[in-house]
Amino acid sequence: MSFRHGIYISEVPTSIVPPVQTNAGIPVVFGTAPINLAADGKGITNQPVLAYTYAEAVAAMGYSDDWENYTLCEFMYSHFALFAVAPVIFINALDPTKHKKEVVSPAIANLTLSGGQGTLPVGILMSTLKISLTTAGAALNRGTDYTATFADDGTLIISRIKLGAITTDTAALFASYTQLDPTIVTSADIIGGVDITTGSYKGLELISQVFPKYRVVPGQICAPYWSTKPEVAAVMEAKSGSINGVFRCISLVDIPTDIVKKYSDAPAWKNINNYVFSRQYVCWPKVSLGGKVFHMSTQVAGLNCLIDSGNDDIPYESPSNKNLQMNSLVLEDRTEVTFGIDEANYLNSQGIATALNWIGGWRLWGNRTAAYPANTDPKDSFLSIRRMFDWQGNTFIQTYWQKVDKPMNRVLVGSIVDSENIRMNGLAARGFILGGRVEFIASENPTTSLLNGGMTFHTHMTPPTPAEDIEDILEYDTSYLSTLFK
Repeated sequence: MSFRHGIYISEVPTSIVPPVQTNAGIPVVFGTAPINLAADGKGITNQPVLAYTYAEAVAAMGYSDDWENYTLCEFMYSHFALFAVAPVIFINALDPTKHKKEVVSPAIANLTLSGGQGTLPVGILMSTLKISLTTAGAALNRGTDYTATFADDGTLIISRIKLGAITTDTAALFASYTQLDPTIVTSADIIGGVDITTGSYKGLELISQVFPKYRVVPGQICAPYWSTKPEVAAVMEAKSGSINGVFRCISLVDIPTDIVKKYSDAPAWKNINNYVFSRQYVCWPKVSLGGKVFHMSTQVAGLNCLIDSGNDDIPYESPSNKNLQMNSLVLEDRTEVTFGIDEANYLNSQGIATALNWIGGWRLWGNRTAAYPANTDPKDSFLSIRRMFDWQGNTFIQTYWQKVDKPMNRVLVGSIVDSENIRMNGLAARGFILGGRVEFIASENPTTSLLNGGMTFHTHMTPPTPAEDIEDILEYDTSYLSTLFK
């Protein structure tokens, strides 16, 4: 050490580690999108797409009001337009190299202009469009002979350009093209897998790429329409319990309303099809607003995000008894469903959420996960507590990952224990938990584990349960009769 004379400054790492701010409820949504309507004309398939605005989502994935065929569009509209929350991660499983049909070299003219314009069907990939004057003729030049623009409904409008090769406003033309066919997308496409040749991921397997690509932890796994398929819901649940081998979240699923048309039949369908897990939140039936019909899980995702945003992104509050964006309950065929508190409570008692027009307008009704009533452990049966446990685990991982491979000594133990206890005290002071503490217990850290580099910390935490059952006992008190004589 060199000779020093005076006052000097040095720094050491902060012993109390600040928590990483997580987005507790970020939805990762799987489905199909009209990618031919994307800004670049081809869209994105089997890759996570992060969108903070409606315009950003439409530019990347395209948009269509045909929600039956393009299920991601339902979620775009609900999340950005109705609930005004962000971000969302979309994963489109519609593959233009696979889910398509070809219209090639027609023998008879299939595009007749009227007033210089003609219409081709929805789903056309612009890059594949070829228009000619005869069945075997040379392709006309777009921009010189004609223009092609998509209408709001997704149809393709062909307009003649004067002085081009199309000489009349009533010309009969020949068009060939590749057309998207979302009807041939199957549950297997949504479930996806890993290509053994290329190693590329598809479908639900892409959940593992969200954090490495965007540094955000999935908070909700959603798949409008597809979650009514038991095989898809099973994989959603499996993924929600282990993302990248460390993170956890919930999955939002629906009971199909074309099969289950009476509320009393919903519990049997739920159990037969194994929608019974603690990280599943099961919804029935659908909801409608202004003629648009939504899967209830779609709106629940937006409602969870909206509530979290008002609570510093801490998911301690249940979405139950909060307003949905709806004016009726409906089945698949748009038949309206009407019931009262007794029927709604019956569904809740079987681990199924619904909506209720009771006091304060249409509201989501149901605190329980799909594990209820078979599993009554509060951390597994209450949605808000399940989300809090997952959030705590995800936050702990992200905050203390920087400590991995540090020397195992009392400084390391104290840093983690002290930091977490300060954070727990802060959560308790603000009402997000009733209390909590973190310990490093000798009995949970045997010598063999310590020798092998393993450390176990123990978090005790009590998020508040929802006030699901409030009772007022009324009693006629005869003592107040004495006031008649005063």
